[in-house]
Amino acid sequence: MKPTLFLLAAGMGSRYGGLKQLDTLGPNGETIMDYSIYDAINAGFGKLVFVIRKDFEDDFRRVVLSKYEGHIPCELVFQSLNALPEGFTCPEGRTKPWGTNHAVMMGEPVIHEPFAVINCDDFYDRDSFRVMGQFLSSLPEGSTGKYAMVGFRVGNTLSESGTVSRGVCENDANHHLTSVVERTKIQRIDGVVKYLDDDDKWVAIGDNTPVSMNFWGFTPDYFAHSREFFKTFLSDPKNMENLKSEFFIPLMVDKLIHDGTATCEVLDTTSKWFGVTYPEDRPDVVAKFQKLHDEGVYPDKLF
Repeated sequence: MKPTLFLLAAGMGSRYGGLKQLDTLGPNGETIMDYSIYDAINAGFGKLVFVIRKDFEDDFRRVVLSKYEGHIPCELVFQSLNALPEGFTCPEGRTKPWGTNHAVMMGEPVIHEPFAVINCDDFYDRDSFRVMGQFLSSLPEGSTGKYAMVGFRVGNTLSESGTVSRGVCENDANHHLTSVVERTKIQRIDGVVKYLDDDDKWVAIGDNTPVSMNFWGFTPDYFAHSREFFKTFLSDPKNMENLKSEFFIPLMVDKLIHDGTATCEVLDTTSKWFGVTYPEDRPDVVAKFQKLHDEGVYPDKLF
């Protein structure tokens, strides 16, 4: 069975402003999502699932899905603040979504095969889809607990316009992930890459430190693990009292690898990430896409 590509498209780009997922950055009006889907189809993925906000459905079907439906099967699922386990209610005053792993949980009804998860507003480059597609396609049928992550070097993933959010990783000699911690503020300061830790102190890390760009590969058992651990997350008073607390994918993966429930292979790739985190990043990204088309890496018409 071909793997599925699960695209996280529910969030507004708070730092960029507006729906950057639909910003036309390519020379012929392509979005970043267009390139990801083009590369995924060529890497052997067999279905697309998008998680979006319900109030965006009509526009999304008209503007986005209509492009892809003739090329690959597509499904929509919806993330909302009130999509919580029985016995839990959304705290009054909360407006921020529950985070990336909550968004992933919305795919359970329609995903029954190995699947990859990506952000819609990150350009991952085609080799990353190749290595993830190979990993997922080669899993024996019925596999559980065999996960993967495309690893990028942190020095190649920064914005010159401000801080970025990355999952900072450690792995063992077998290229299995041993730790991943979401760091929401990373930037280069005086030539050195640093992240802001939980004590509001800047910690230096090497340029080649592997980081997660939210390109994950999972087997379907991941949904059941997420359902159970989300209850634990919501049962912690500090997560309910903090109206901006989020259930991140790295939090879930970190728990499963430390429990011994799963392994997560860090996949090496020649790909270099880029994206529009801030409005100031846009001209550089437009120029990079133009160059890729000029060099024949992508055709004039993707779809």
